[in-house]
Amino acid sequence: MRVAGGNLDVRHGRERVLASAAEGATAPETLRPKDRGGPCDTLESAPSGWVGATDGVSRSDPAKLSGFPTEGVAVPRCPVRAPAALSGYARLSETEDQVETQMLPLDGWHRARGARMVPFAGYEMPIQYEGIMAEHEWARTHAGLFDVSHMGQLIVEGDGAAEALEAIMPGDFSALKPGRIRYSLLLAEDGGILDDLMVTNVTESEGATPRYYVVVNGATKWDDIGFLREHLPDEITLNHLDDRGLLALQGPEAAAVLDTLVPGVADELSFMQGTSREWNGAPLGIGRGGYTGEDGFELSYPADKLEDLANALVADERVRPIGLGARDSLRLEAGLPLYGHDLDESVDPVEGSAAFAISKARREQGGFHGAERILAALANGPAKKLVGFSVEGRMPVREGAPVFAGTEEVGRVTSGGFAPTVGAPIAMGYVAAAYTAPGTALEAEVRGKRVPLTVAQMPFVPHRYHRKGAAK
Repeated sequence: MRVAGGNLDVRHGRERVLASAAEGATAPETLRPKDRGGPCDTLESAPSGWVGATDGVSRSDPAKLSGFPTEGVAVPRCPVRAPAALSGYARLSETEDQVETQMLPLDGWHRARGARMVPFAGYEMPIQYEGIMAEHEWARTHAGLFDVSHMGQLIVEGDGAAEALEAIMPGDFSALKPGRIRYSLLLAEDGGILDDLMVTNVTESEGATPRYYVVVNGATKWDDIGFLREHLPDEITLNHLDDRGLLALQGPEAAAVLDTLVPGVADELSFMQGTSREWNGAPLGIGRGGYTGEDGFELSYPADKLEDLANALVADERVRPIGLGARDSLRLEAGLPLYGHDLDESVDPVEGSAAFAISKARREQGGFHGAERILAALANGPAKKLVGFSVEGRMPVREGAPVFAGTEEVGRVTSGGFAPTVGAPIAMGYVAAAYTAPGTALEAEVRGKRVPLTVAQMPFVPHRYHRKGAAK
């Protein structure tokens, strides 16, 4: 596999691909430090890398392509504790030194706005500004601006690029039209999930060299780049777009806000579509999607000009900067998994409730990493599965809490916290197949006490993605 448009930087025993330029959208990802209770109790414990994968979890124009209102309300500013671990580094060798903490392109911008910064995924990241509860509700009712520039933006290019990606992911990229995005999974050879990510066909025109824009989680991006370099054929080029920043504008007013900066683009794009424009003299990649369950856009822009874009967006009174703390509570309400917690290398897509990422054609054809294991699980059912939980009472159920059916331990919680929109604690986790039906009564053990759970349908808060032709 060729590395183009940059150089190799060998750090901590890993060749790191450094390259340039592109457009697109983002996969989901967020931060979850530990918080003990009260109105700030919306977060999980140790952080990791959706979308999406997908900080959970968008393109069009095939010719040009390259996730409580607080006025007058006193809202508590939640205490912040530095995260205990970065589980996204789990695949790094235990003998390797921890990666040096880097600064986001907007580091000073965040600090000037009162952001509380914590180390995450190798970067100093804003966890909150005015408070997690206030920011969560603002994104649900107006428009929130998230800085996700720590995530990995990649270009995979060359004849046969779609087929090369299909060998290591279960997506049907050969059928993905220019200007369309697809959620997918990077699979180990045994079918375990190495990362969840977004793949967009950004081929510039009919007959042009196939080109795909891939966004991976920040905490796993160096491992992902190394894996891609190892498994992509020599004729495929991989570029790491380290000169690009990435912002996510999310919320019911996001489309109206973006239309003031880029007129007409909101009407052009539907969910999981995207395009590119020029804004302020530089290429702007725009994708419709996100990691909150709300309508929104991902904006890829040159890192050295990113502050201009951020300033233009927050100049609109409908927009406020939102930290990764609220991003986590938003994605949990939306039922979107967080890589390193709800998904990891030990589970396959069927166990992780991500079988929707395996297209009908790929189920028939196979030919991807772990296909035998995954197709058998589709046919016969998995031994365990990721499900949602509603929680009785006010005590949040945290990651790692064992789940019981009577005296039998049948699973574990992988994410949990207070859900501001729901007004109650919620969680997700794995349980044995016999206990996955919605309405199943279970219990979690929290600090030596049993807390009643009920298996619940996800999402906990309905998605409000913009789909053309959908009833309004």
